[in-house]
Amino acid sequence: MKNKLKVLRAGRNLSQEELAKLLDVSRQTINAIEREKYDPSLPLGIKIAKLFNTTVEDIFIIEEGKK
Repeated sequence: MKNKLKVLRAGRNLSQEELAKLLDVSRQTINAIEREKYDPSLPLGIKIAKLFNTTVEDIFIIEEGKK
């Protein structure tokens, strides 16, 4: 799943480690999400959206033709 997490994180001048601490996940989880190697759970997606004061749909983009 495509996402805008890296752009949002950079916009807040946060490191992956700092964002991971705010979300109570590992830095590796943040890295995997940003590299589109891991799709977060719905609760984590909602937590990310709330942190950046936006919607899940604004951060995560489902590519057409993929489930």
